[in-house]
Amino acid sequence: MLAQGLVAEISGTTIWRWLAADAIQPWRVRSWLFPRDPAFAAKAGRVLDLYEGRWDGAPLGPTEYVLSADEKTSIQARGRCHPTRPPGPGAPMRVEHEYVRGGAWAYHAAWDVHRAKVFGRCEATTGIAPFDRLVAQVMTQEPYRSARRVFWVVDNGSSHRGQRAIVRLQTAWPTLVLVHTPIHASWLNQIEIYFSIVQRKVLTPNDFRSLAAVEERLLRFQTHYEAIAQPFEWRFTRYDLYALLDRMEQRDQALPLAA
Repeated sequence: MLAQGLVAEISGTTIWRWLAADAIQPWRVRSWLFPRDPAFAAKAGRVLDLYEGRWDGAPLGPTEYVLSADEKTSIQARGRCHPTRPPGPGAPMRVEHEYVRGGAWAYHAAWDVHRAKVFGRCEATTGIAPFDRLVAQVMTQEPYRSARRVFWVVDNGSSHRGQRAIVRLQTAWPTLVLVHTPIHASWLNQIEIYFSIVQRKVLTPNDFRSLAAVEERLLRFQTHYEAIAQPFEWRFTRYDLYALLDRMEQRDQALPLAA
C-alpha cells in the first residue's frame, strides 16, 4: 500500500484490523471429518432414538435404561516443581510450567442418559478387562441388575469394538444391548460431554503429586456432580441428522458446478 501510494503511512495494527473485518479470511482453518461409514445414518439414528427414549420405533419401558460409556486416557499426575500460587484480587492462579511425572490413569466412566447417574473407575490402562470391570460395576447394581434391557452406547475403541464385544458382553450380561456409534462419531456419545466437564472442572490445572490424588479428585467430583446433575438437554434428533446429511449431499453435488 505504501509502494502504490495509497497511504502515506500505516501501522500494523490498522492492517490487522482491516484483515480481521474482511469477509473472506483464508488464514482461518477449521477441520472437519466427512462420514465414511456406509451405515452412518442407520447407526447414528439408533443412538439418537435411544436418547429420545425409543428403540426400533417403540418407546422404552420403565425398566429399560440407556448408558453412554468410554475411556478418558492418559490422565497424568503432574507434580509442579514449585508450589502453585492461589489467585488473588485481579491476579490469576499461577502454575509452575515445569513438572515431575507421577504416572497416568485411564478413567473409565458410564453416564446414565436419562437418570443423570455417573459410574467411573481409574485403571492403569485401557483394554477389555478394565472395561469389563466398569460394566460389572454398573450391571451388579440396581436398577440395572433387574432391568429388562440396559443399552450401552459406545464408540469403536478396541475394548468394546465390533461383534466380538457384543457376544462377550451379552454372554456375561444377557440383558445388556451394546450399541456402537458410527466410526469417527464420538460427538454422538454423551459421555464425552461429561469428560469435557471433568477436563475443565477437575483436571485443569493439572497439579497432582500422585496418582492417588488424581483418583481421589476424580471420584469425589463424580459424587458431587451426580448430586447436582440433570440429564443433558440433547436436542439433536434422527430427523435433524437426516436434514444435515441431505445438506451435505446437496453441497457436494454443487461443488463441481461452482468449480
